Amino acid sequence: MSSYYIWFAAAVVLVIAEMATGTFYLLMIAVGVAAGGVAALADLGVPAQTVTAALVAIACITALRRTRYGTLRRGTASTDPDVNLDIGQELDVSAWGPNGRARVPYRGADWTVELAPNTEPLPGRFRIVEVRGTTLIVSPR
Repeated sequence: MSSYYIWFAAAVVLVIAEMATGTFYLLMIAVGVAAGGVAALADLGVPAQTVTAALVAIACITALRRTRYGTLRRGTASTDPDVNLDIGQELDVSAWGPNGRARVPYRGADWTVELAPNTEPLPGRFRIVEVRGTTLIVSPR
């Protein structure tokens, strides 16, 4: 069996594994392994095939890291509406306490609501901008 069969079969296995896990890094490694298969088709030796596969995989991973798909987003979950579905929802506050807090019904339970900084404690409709534990931080809509 020719060595390029092994390289291309490994690339197919890596692509299938990438589809199962949803990470782009396995796809970049599969591109490198396919480059090793191309090197095998060019009748290069096994060390040259391995070096080619490694260099192409490293180059692809480096290129991926420079895109938005390869960078880590370091946001806080307390203010990210993709993580916490309460952010952006609205609620009514009828009266504020002396410390800028209130208890309001929201989603079938009483929640502690706190005003966002630089906000006046006036009754009305408010939008949730952050969730800290069981306290909803709100600002006027």
